[in-house]
Amino acid sequence: MPKRILAGVVTSNQNAQTVTVLVERRFKHPLLAKTVRKSKKYRAHDENNAFNVGDKVRIQECAPKSKTKRWEVIAS
Repeated sequence: MPKRILAGVVTSNQNAQTVTVLVERRFKHPLLAKTVRKSKKYRAHDENNAFNVGDKVRIQECAPKSKTKRWEVIAS
């Protein structure tokens, strides 16, 4: 099964080798036919602490790195 890839914006890089990425998705409401925006935060592994707040990054699913990290940063 292929790994999912998501794009988002870094909202925090306070922890060592970890960034918090805000991923926003848009979809059409099935009944109201209105565009709805939903967002979710993912904690992703950043090996070299290369990314800062505000950077646009892509994250990919991976094996669990810690209790909360199941994603890793693959590109900016």
